[in-house]
Amino acid sequence: MRCVIARFPFELTKHGVLASMAGVTPEIVTGDSVTIGRRRYPVMQVGEVITRQDRRDFTSGEVIRAMSRLGFTCHARPEAAPLLDGRVRSPLQVASEALGGPASRDT
Repeated sequence: MRCVIARFPFELTKHGVLASMAGVTPEIVTGDSVTIGRRRYPVMQVGEVITRQDRRDFTSGEVIRAMSRLGFTCHARPEAAPLLDGRVRSPLQVASEALGGPASRDT
């Protein structure tokens, strides 16, 4: 499939993307993501690997469009889990609690 990412044309195939991402360890997902194989990768990491360009050269929307057209499942940015009193926890607070770190302080 021909697609344009960062003003450059690319011929991408599902098999080619799977081969490019094989052996790549996923980074922590904090924004939009795409499921490739059994792993969930940040969209910008996928774009960087398949285009070999700097992440500042393209947008996540360009990569999401390309991955969706190839048949990969794309996910929107995960929402933070609210606390019992209605406040929202940051990803750092959630990770700290999961690892048994000190309780988060009120700001």
